[in-house]
Amino acid sequence: MSQAPIGVFDSGVGGLSVLREIRARLPHESLLYVADSGHVPYGEKSAEFIRARSQHIAEFLLGQGAKALVLACNTATAAAVAELRERYPVLPIVGMEPAVKPAAAATRSGVVGVLATTGTLKSAKFAALLDRFAADVRVITQPCPGLVEQIEAGELDSTRTRALLQGWVEPLLAEGCDTLILGCTHYPFIKPLLRELVPASVSLVDTGAAVARRLEQLLAERGLLAAEGEGGAQFWSSAAPEQLARVLPALWGEAPAVLALP
Repeated sequence: MSQAPIGVFDSGVGGLSVLREIRARLPHESLLYVADSGHVPYGEKSAEFIRARSQHIAEFLLGQGAKALVLACNTATAAAVAELRERYPVLPIVGMEPAVKPAAAATRSGVVGVLATTGTLKSAKFAALLDRFAADVRVITQPCPGLVEQIEAGELDSTRTRALLQGWVEPLLAEGCDTLILGCTHYPFIKPLLRELVPASVSLVDTGAAVARRLEQLLAERGLLAAEGEGGAQFWSSAAPEQLARVLPALWGEAPAVLALP
């Protein structure tokens, strides 16, 4: 089982930012990635729909022999991770959550901004994070409708993407935010653009590296770490495979084949 692959999925290409962190930390592991781009964005979908999609994709990845699952999507984690852990109690399952705890610790002004999807900001999981870790700071949330779609299209620095981001970030800066949480796995891909729009003193916080560390910990505890070899990656999409194939060189750094998700 230690040489079995790790299954990772997201509503689209955003989880590739997490996949990159996993590859960097665990270079011997084989990776399976599903982009549910036929149903992106999850942030505007119902919790019931997201749970159904997450279950479908989890079953597919387990059918491919996955030894662990990573929900590389904040919205899917909020809606479905508890149910998946209940259904597969012995399977290592890692989810995402907005980086409220490290952001609350990092802020100097006491004001933290959150860029996220509507679904994440409305979730009980996000509310619980605020209650637990942000009691002593002021948190200003900013939904970002349309941003996921821009990133899915590979428009990381287009005029429209820049205008959308500027309209969301400027009010947060005006309120004194010195720390911005990137509350969607798509958003690390527009970090270079964000860095142009905010002062260097503003911290940008995401959780991809923390997820890779947690995955490594769970695999080690169960004796499931791949010991050797250079792990490859396989990709599937629920949209037209060529859409994902077109953006993989920019977001993944390679141009592997993409298969259609059954």
